[in-house]
This record gives sequence, C-alpha cells and structure tokens, in this order.
Amino acid sequence: MFRASHNNIGAQSGSRAVPRIAIVGAGLAGCEAAFALARADVPVTLFEMKPETFSPAHQSPDLAELVCSNSLRSNELTAGVGLLKQEMRDLGSLSMSAAETCRVPAGKALAVDRARFGRHITARIEDNPHITLIRQRIDDAYALLSEFERVLIASGPLTHEALSAHLAALVGARHLYFYDAIAPIIGTGGIDRSIVFSGSRHSDGEGDYLNCPMDETEYRAFVAALLVAEKIRAHAFEEERHFEGCMPIEALAERGEMTLAFGPFKPTGFKDPRTGARPFAIVQLRAENTERAAFNLVGCQTKLTYPEQARVFRLIPGLARAEFLRFGSMHRNTFVNAPVVLAPDLSLRAEPRLHLAGQITGVEGYVESAACGLLAGLLLAVRTRGRELPAPPPTSAMGALLKHLVTPVKHFQPSNCNFGLMPEPDPRPKKRERKEAYARRARADFSVWRAAVLPELGIFSESLPGSTAEPTSGPDT
Repeated sequence: MFRASHNNIGAQSGSRAVPRIAIVGAGLAGCEAAFALARADVPVTLFEMKPETFSPAHQSPDLAELVCSNSLRSNELTAGVGLLKQEMRDLGSLSMSAAETCRVPAGKALAVDRARFGRHITARIEDNPHITLIRQRIDDAYALLSEFERVLIASGPLTHEALSAHLAALVGARHLYFYDAIAPIIGTGGIDRSIVFSGSRHSDGEGDYLNCPMDETEYRAFVAALLVAEKIRAHAFEEERHFEGCMPIEALAERGEMTLAFGPFKPTGFKDPRTGARPFAIVQLRAENTERAAFNLVGCQTKLTYPEQARVFRLIPGLARAEFLRFGSMHRNTFVNAPVVLAPDLSLRAEPRLHLAGQITGVEGYVESAACGLLAGLLLAVRTRGRELPAPPPTSAMGALLKHLVTPVKHFQPSNCNFGLMPEPDPRPKKRERKEAYARRARADFSVWRAAVLPELGIFSESLPGSTAEPTSGPDT
C-alpha cells in the first residue's frame, strides 16, 4: 500500500511488542508527535504529502514549514504563549530546540530563519531511527488502521480536500472553518533608511525591528487607500470567518479609521529620530532570516490583490520603492468542533483509534499547534506502556489549551494560548500583578505534574538548556 518499507515497525522493547502508530502530516504538530514517540522508543511512521502535493500556501518540500510568519511570538513567561513555550522546553520539544538553533533577533519575541528551521527539523526527523518518513498523501486515515493500531491526524489547517471530506464523514458533522491571512515580505533594497529606523518598543532589545513612522496625514491616506483597494473574494459557496487574532488588515480598518493606530500600528514606546517626537502611527518590519535580507510587515496580513498590495503598502513611509519578495495571501483553515468530536485524549469519539493534533483541533498558532502535537505524542507514548497520562493541570498553559478543546461551548472557536483560558488565581491578584501570578502558579503546578507522571515512566525526564522556573515581567505580545 505504501511506497516505503516499514523495517522498524513491529520492533520489540524488552519482551513486549511496541504498538504501531502512524501520523498523517509532518507539520509542526506531526513532527512534534513523531519526535515525542521516538524519544519514548516507540516506532512511528510519518506520512507527508509534500512534494507530491502542495497546499495553496506551502512552497517548500521541508517539514514543519512556517507559512504565515517567522515569529513564534513572545518569549516572556508573563505571556501565555511564552509560558507555553517554556513548558514545551521542559518536555524536550523538537520545535523549541530547532527555534533556538535557527533564531533571529526579534526583541522579546522568538523568531526564526524559516528556511533553516524547516531544514533543521527535516534532518532531525529523517535521521531518527525510530521514525519512518513516507512522502505520500493520505486521503483515508481510517484505511491506515488495517496496518497500524492507532493513527494520529496532524494534517494542519490546510488539510487536503479528500482527507477533510473523509474526516467530516467520520465525525458525522460538517467541518467548521475560518480564513487566515499572510503578511507580505519585502527585501531590504527598497527600504529608505533615511526614514525607516531601527529600534524596539520602549528600547527593549537591540533594535531588532525596522520601524516606519507615520504622521497623521500619511496614516489617514494609507487607511483610505486600504479601504478602497481591490480584495480577493472567497468562493461563492464559502462564508468568510476570520480568526480574531489574525484579522486581515483591511478588515481591521473597516472597523474604524483609528483601529490600526490603536492596534498593530500603535506608536507607544517610539520616537521618530527625525523629529524626536512620537509618531502618529508606526509600521514595524521584522527580520525573516539571519542575514536580515527579508522583512515581514508586522500586522499587515491581507487579502488584497497583488497589484493593490504593491500600491497600498508602498504608501507606508520609507517603503515607496519596496521590493516584494512574497505578497500576502488568504487561505482557508479547517478545524473540527473539538468539544463535540474529541475525547480528552484527543481521540475521535466516533473512532477512538484515530486521534487529532495541531491546528485542525482548534488551537491557533505555530506554538499552540506544536504543543498540541507534543501532548498527543506524550499521550500515545504513555499508552504504549499500558498507562493513561493524566491531563496537565488547567492552571498550566498546556493544560488550559487542552481544556479549551474539550470543554463544551455553544459556539466553539479556535484560540491562542492566553491567561483567559486558565482559572482565576485565588486570592485574586491585583491587576498589575495578574500576569506574574498566573505564570508563577502555572510553573509550580506544571512542575508538580511533570515530576509525577513523566520520570516515573522513563519518558522525557530532562529539560532543554535554558529552562527557567520564575516568570519575568513583560508584555503579553
């Protein structure tokens, strides 16, 4: 059936046979799950449809390709996603290790050289003796159960139509869906450095961002052009549902003329070196690679047509001659109604031998997707030892994310990791101490959980270098 040998399937660990596990999709979630299983000496077969088939947004044959941005967001423990990253490091996360190796300067955020990141993870997967990588598209995950005891579907938000239809039939309900937008990337050659300046907000960091200051006239002209620009429309049979945390810039502008100035273009913490005064608004550019030869227009994810992107974004001061290396785009992201279709172990209620992980479950973001894959791999690894892994505490970042997926709600929506998913600390902290209180409690409770359930089973007992236990103050970015 498959175009590869399974010479590591059916391997023995002591006197017992290791259950056979297949993973469909080698994005962040699939690679994390495969690596977690491999570290537990569980043979796994990982199926990846590239380069046989590419989604509309993917371009590289490498695994774990980062599509929308090169930023893994805040590295601060006082941000939900920063806390989640630290918990992943505590569990030996593949993507966190790769991110540190391929890191590019981004102030308090963790950003990576995307090409190096993909190559690094691909090499780690291909070199692992417990992982068989098969480059083949899978349209029917249920059929894999004839050869594998369990199958983990980690096909991502751009799941192929055939597999989406198959999954929809399995869960007995139509998929929920939303649209995601990608920001443009420009080269350095067309950036006017007499206008654009290096710097980080409130001088935190080493000036890792380039900043395009706008006065009021320039800002209002940009917004006006944005509102009338031609947009790529969805198919007539598809209703657009945007994830709130990744709204197209033009959709934000439609909410009011000042929405961008109080949102992604907020100038707080900056001074224009030319005037010594705070700009009316500011557009930030974040390095895409180690060489700083390409920059992402932060917060400028869009569904404008390519010609309109060139026209409108060149209205940003300092970008009149901008060279576009990649235009922004819009694509459909698919996810299931997780509280209805998923059990607490991320298996399908309709077929417990099939599990889901990553953004298709309804977690949103690179880090959240990887964390979900890591947790799914842990759950399956522990199950091969005849045990069940207790869920991480809901006061932790990983536990709160899992709770979000399995808690019934009237209208389920994808979510990033944030403190709003966690129960309020008791006693309730003062507002200025709130994030530190959440982070400190999360670190303590997660450490207790990890100490109780993982070393006992001989899985992932070591942390990656750089683990810390105490939160540091900083914005939840």
